[in-house]
Amino acid sequence: MDLNYSEEQVMLREQIQKFCETEYDFYKREAVVKSSEDFDPKVWQLFADQGWLSMPFSEDSGGFGFGSIELSILFEEFGKSLVIEPYLATIVLSGLLLDKSPYADKNKLIDQICAGQIHISLAYAEVDKGYDYLSVNTTLNDEFCLNGTKTLVLNGANANKIIVTCSKNDQFGIAIVDADAEGVSINSFTTIDGQSCAEISFENTKIDESGLIVTGSDAKNLLNEVINLATLCVSSEAVGCMESCYLKTVEYTKGREQFGQPISNFQVLQHRMVDMFVESELSKSLLFKAMLEIDLDSNEKFKHVSALKAHIGKYGKLSAQDAVQLHGGMGVSDEMMIGHYLKKMVAIDALFGNADYHLKKFSS
Repeated sequence: MDLNYSEEQVMLREQIQKFCETEYDFYKREAVVKSSEDFDPKVWQLFADQGWLSMPFSEDSGGFGFGSIELSILFEEFGKSLVIEPYLATIVLSGLLLDKSPYADKNKLIDQICAGQIHISLAYAEVDKGYDYLSVNTTLNDEFCLNGTKTLVLNGANANKIIVTCSKNDQFGIAIVDADAEGVSINSFTTIDGQSCAEISFENTKIDESGLIVTGSDAKNLLNEVINLATLCVSSEAVGCMESCYLKTVEYTKGREQFGQPISNFQVLQHRMVDMFVESELSKSLLFKAMLEIDLDSNEKFKHVSALKAHIGKYGKLSAQDAVQLHGGMGVSDEMMIGHYLKKMVAIDALFGNADYHLKKFSS
């Protein structure tokens, strides 16, 4: 089996690396985080011009038809530079759900997404439901009025439309509604890693009958597929963070002197950095297996993504903690990137199921 990336995939990685090095350094990223817009519209339009927003959509929908491998490459590079743009929310969660759905107007919406003209968010999580996304209290009655509250809606405050999981006549369903529709209230907040999230409430929010995208087992399977792919994407992002933590720590310890020599010469610190390197490489191996299983549409794809996410959740945070500790006081300052990797790893562990959840899912 050839596990090497294709020439096209290598070119994609180089293109993203070049963008991150020249257009999205740490100071640019911090400026975006501290801005009132939660992301940079100019950067988002650059994503559209580069074709990155069209990348995972099917050719029938006007996309390039790229799969899990290309998405993993993109998110791994995004993780190294801690890119804050809402690619996960708009493209992976919402766009791909539409692309894989039978929704009649999906091509029109996907065209607008690919052009960078609109944002769509997926509202799937509810308070007190844990990671059971198929259990919902949000209801859609026979008059097609939506009632309920969703939490942790990524990029919810910037969304033009919201895809909502709900229950209609005791059947699980997925519907789409305009963000400015009557009865929709949005409370925006920022997560530990600088991402924009929202709590969204619906009070007798009227939707068109055509706004009910899919119901029943088809809706459940569609949501599970999209969440599984999104879990792979954030795990790829974590792999990029782990590699950067290791490399930046090695570089820092070579330049930091104590007792007349670089602290990288101290054996106990060398052992810590070797552990970081080993866990980074193990995570890459698990990532390869998971993305290949998804690419082949294997029956084992959910299991292997859970194995990857469980490992990332435990050892990704541990690697970031070691990196912060080896940087000393500088590691916890906002002026250095290393502390922001730890925040990102904490956020990734909590997203789509933490390490304990996925370990139980893997072993069940």
